[in-house]
Amino acid sequence: MTSELPIVVGFDGSADSRAAVAWAAKEAGSRGARLRVVHAVGLLAHAGLGGDADGHREVALAMARDAGLDPGAVEWSVLDGDPFSVLLRAAQPPEEAALLVVGSRGAGAHGGLTLGSTSLKLAERARVPVTIVPATYRSD
Repeated sequence: MTSELPIVVGFDGSADSRAAVAWAAKEAGSRGARLRVVHAVGLLAHAGLGGDADGHREVALAMARDAGLDPGAVEWSVLDGDPFSVLLRAAQPPEEAALLVVGSRGAGAHGGLTLGSTSLKLAERARVPVTIVPATYRSD
């Protein structure tokens, strides 16, 4: 049985976003929900200076499978924009989500910060529940 609204999780390849995908996949499995993994592509990526979206896709989908999710219940989305705007849009109408999951810090975070600016802004502005997962999360 699959719930109507998916769990949306942000993924940028960082340790924190890997922990977020692991947590979100486990949560999606327990709810019988779909998992939508979202990767934001900004100007640097379009100029060839950003991360490897295809490589990120393979890592995220493998993590979801390893958590026991059926591959048919996992969707990968690459959307244009900064991570905050992309994730906020992915979790509100017309897309919608039951839950938004992010890592506590992303790939661009400064050392020493507990929460990144994206996770803080999402917790403040999202209209759905937001779970912020630290890199230290272990699904075992």
